[in-house]
Amino acid sequence: MRTSAPPGGSGVARVRIWDGSTPWLVTRYDDVRTALADERLSADADREGYPATSRSRHVRSQGRRRSFIMMDGPEHARHRRMLIGEFTVRRIERLRPLIEQTVTELLDGMEAGENPTDLVQAFALPLPSLVICHLLGVPYADHAFFEAQSRIMVDLTSGAEASAAASDALQDYLAGLVRARLAEPRDDMLGGMAARVAAGDLTVDEASASALLLLVAGHETTANMIALGTLTLLHHPDQLAAVRDGDATQVRGAVEELLRVLTVTHIGRRRVATEDLEIGGVTIRAGEGVVLAAEAANRDPRQWPHPDEVDVSRGTNRHVAFGFGVHQCLGQPLARLELQIAYPALLRRFPGLRVAVPDSEIAFRDDMAVYGVHALPVAF
Repeated sequence: MRTSAPPGGSGVARVRIWDGSTPWLVTRYDDVRTALADERLSADADREGYPATSRSRHVRSQGRRRSFIMMDGPEHARHRRMLIGEFTVRRIERLRPLIEQTVTELLDGMEAGENPTDLVQAFALPLPSLVICHLLGVPYADHAFFEAQSRIMVDLTSGAEASAAASDALQDYLAGLVRARLAEPRDDMLGGMAARVAAGDLTVDEASASALLLLVAGHETTANMIALGTLTLLHHPDQLAAVRDGDATQVRGAVEELLRVLTVTHIGRRRVATEDLEIGGVTIRAGEGVVLAAEAANRDPRQWPHPDEVDVSRGTNRHVAFGFGVHQCLGQPLARLELQIAYPALLRRFPGLRVAVPDSEIAFRDDMAVYGVHALPVAF
């Protein structure tokens, strides 16, 4: 992405993206937050002018089964209402014993295994994968399959055909699980979706599209927050100590600060204007694409003093790492709870935890839709 505006401008500038189109890039916190709540900006990737992240994501979205985050208005609201009850704070809090037990078992395995080890494979990835599998009713035994397909889907360098094939394979797999629930109902989220299908509220394709979103987002984002957040804390020992030794309130604050600073969904929220509107004093015409850069907004100095610094003791932290408005991340209570349990448990179990390679040897995920590290060798 290339911008044509100088630093210190209005915060709204034209940029050129992969296909040569020139959507608007919005970077200031107030503008991003306001735009995310503006329903004149459509999330429908089929609309002309929508600024797709890459050719593969453009091909994958055209005319294919789509999840509710790519819908607008009543259609989006109808699908979201069917799921929102599963992700209330109270409902997710019931998962605390399961998450704590899963964390303990994974750390036991890590302690008994090789030292050094890759934190991503030993802990950061299996934790959210196990939890979202439990919630949805997806067999964790299939994790190698769905994690591989998911990796292709979020890889910005995947070819269009490979990306579409991965999406189709994963969606067909989930559609099969929904059909299995129709034949044999079970008390899990796929079972709930199957009941909606039986009642005529959803099609199998719509149910599997929502399940795909929850499965991919449910493990990719949290896994990378665990690994990247741990790396960040290891580089800031004073902040690490506050997370390791802090009480629940301090840990919650630290998680919010890490979510703000890291903002692993780093490719911006993509929208297209359905009518003329103004953002940050700039007129956006109907049909023009808009990229809302939450990762930049979360480091806006107008909102946070010294925004590039990690300060786990910051007070109120109204970041937009989970978005804002009607498309705000449905699974944020689950992500927060997993992070609040994972960080202190890991740091308390291994007080000597350290990165086992020079920083120059750590491969960061600049090439993926979710930022993080491909691997994080650690010793303990």
